[in-house]
Amino acid sequence: MPNTFLPDPFIVNSKDDVLPLYQQLIERNIQTMDDFRAFLQDVSDLESALSEDMAWRYIRMTCDTQNKDHESAYLAFVQEIQPHLAPLEDQINNKIVACEFASAWRAEDEAHEIYLRGLEGAVALFREENIPLQSELATLAQEYSAIQGAMSIEWEGQTITLQQAGNVLMRTDRQARETVWHLMQDRRAVDTDKLNTLFNQMVQLRHQVAVNAGFDNFRDYMFKAMGRYDYNVSACKDFHRSVETAVVPLLKELMVRRKSLMGVTTLKPWDTQVDPLGREPLKPFQGGEELLKKGIDCLERVDPFFGQCIKTMESHSLLDLDSRLGKAPGGYNYPLAKTNMPFIFMNASGNLRDVETLVHEAGHAIHSFQMAPLGLNAFKNTPSEVAELASMSMELLTMNTWDAYFQDPHLLQRAKAEQLEGILGTLPWIAQVDAFQHWIYENPNHTVEERTAAWMDLSNRFGSGEVDYTGLGSALENSWHKQLHIFEVPFYYIEYGFAQLGAIGVWRNYIQHGSKAIDDYKAFLKLGYTQSIPAVYETAGVAFNFSEDYIRELMDFVNQELHAVYES
Repeated sequence: MPNTFLPDPFIVNSKDDVLPLYQQLIERNIQTMDDFRAFLQDVSDLESALSEDMAWRYIRMTCDTQNKDHESAYLAFVQEIQPHLAPLEDQINNKIVACEFASAWRAEDEAHEIYLRGLEGAVALFREENIPLQSELATLAQEYSAIQGAMSIEWEGQTITLQQAGNVLMRTDRQARETVWHLMQDRRAVDTDKLNTLFNQMVQLRHQVAVNAGFDNFRDYMFKAMGRYDYNVSACKDFHRSVETAVVPLLKELMVRRKSLMGVTTLKPWDTQVDPLGREPLKPFQGGEELLKKGIDCLERVDPFFGQCIKTMESHSLLDLDSRLGKAPGGYNYPLAKTNMPFIFMNASGNLRDVETLVHEAGHAIHSFQMAPLGLNAFKNTPSEVAELASMSMELLTMNTWDAYFQDPHLLQRAKAEQLEGILGTLPWIAQVDAFQHWIYENPNHTVEERTAAWMDLSNRFGSGEVDYTGLGSALENSWHKQLHIFEVPFYYIEYGFAQLGAIGVWRNYIQHGSKAIDDYKAFLKLGYTQSIPAVYETAGVAFNFSEDYIRELMDFVNQELHAVYES
């Protein structure tokens, strides 16, 4: 049924194109349950349209951070439109939760309960005085993105991005690796003070947002704001401890093995990505076009539907894969809420990590396609713990089809080994980044020196202890600067850890039960956020569990599979 509430076409040039629609909703008389359902649908449609408008502004800006028109369009939304919408959204949220039909609607379905508890949380958090603070924080996040996007070095007669420079760290020439590593650190050091100052501003603004909303600290505020109803701060700290005891020792073993294979007395930071046997780095593709073509082949052979989703995106020009100057760092899948087709953004430079990123983001994209039939936009706004289960599972589910990139079986085994070794390195890093953010916002008035000391303490807890930074200045002290989540989306990171554990479980099920695991995977994708996180994980055939025993069980499985790859 075509939408009759939004104008067609709906074009957002300023707040004046949006505010009357909100006012109509606020003033609407709801007299029956059917009126209530229609009201919820119209709210959802407006949210979807605005979300997609914002999405394209963000996508265009990140694809070309040097384009002032794109930057202006994004900032206009953040600074001139969003601040006016926030109080109106709060009025609508209040209208919904206070409606006489809400209780009966809530009782109909768990999805309705989850939706309304989220609105109740938003109502409890809303403070009008936080609107300009949140607008300022969004502007500072964009500044961080621009700073990172402008970083480049000169190498072999060319100006290259730091993402491209990272490929040199996989070369067998140790002197070249060391030289490039220093060039990268020197370039990062240029902006060290700027990034510290920027982050100091963010911490103080975030703390004020939390205090305004009645919280002692921003961490506790964010747990509420992110809808973490199914676990708490203690669970996160359990995860930190479990990773420290069950994963870090395996990481240490991995680094000791690397050092032995390389025949060096000490491992330096430029030695951690090169093949330890001195083989040339894996080069799975040349350019984004080949990356995409082979990626579709990988996905199709796991399940034809997976490949078809990405083909559909390709036909609508919804991918930007290659790294280039002026492009923001990182990668993402941005759902387009109105058209129900997402956009994939990444910075491919020709290495294995790009393959992992493509199939990771493809997992998110396929999730978007699977959720498309869900009635309300809110049902598609999955918590990150669920969203990342989709993407991180896809990394492991596709491993056996990476022969699209590596026809030589020995190269395929190398790629699998690197992926599994990456898990052992990633989980401690996730725990460290999350623990760091807990410390930051538990101690909002810290100095830069205290923050550095806290980061170094955590590096000792979660690092392997085998990489020598002696004489390398502040490189390790400032290594957190490259983690965009700390700056742009605070506390959105531990979800990767939870999801990595879930993904290992999905992969283990796939090895043991074949197509049933794919059926379970697709079934959980269709749920969106219509059930609790533990229930969604259960549908996927795995547990939502952070205990040391469970994590050790999964790590034993990964270690077993890794050694099987080594021996093949």
